[in-house]
Amino acid sequence: MAVTGQCLCGKVKYEMDAVPAMTGVCHCKNCQRQAGSAFSTLAGVPKDGFKFTAGEPKLYEDSDTRSGNTVQRYFCGNCGSPIYSALSSQPDSIFLKTGTMDDTSAFTPMFHVWCETKQDWVQLEDGVPQMAQQS
Repeated sequence: MAVTGQCLCGKVKYEMDAVPAMTGVCHCKNCQRQAGSAFSTLAGVPKDGFKFTAGEPKLYEDSDTRSGNTVQRYFCGNCGSPIYSALSSQPDSIFLKTGTMDDTSAFTPMFHVWCETKQDWVQLEDGVPQMAQQS
């Protein structure tokens, strides 16, 4: 069964056959700014199992990161919705922004990362690993 999703305006649509290898929540300041929210919810999926069915996203190269790694941030050039991020250190994976998925009912975070910069009001669930920074 294919997983589908789209940006807010519907110009960029995608589907994937792969089940996410990981799911997590990033609390870094860059993800907060990019998402316009307290954090970014992510699903790591194989790049070769993901394809666009409509439109093409724009790319922003985010090189001002605490980790020192450049994050490729793909987004809809029309409505601004973030679609996914990619890291050169993990060339076979993309990190899908799960809020763009048509069905998010199966999303459960496996971990929280960059918790040292999480917003103070955010309460994290007990039993889910929490990393102060990227490991």
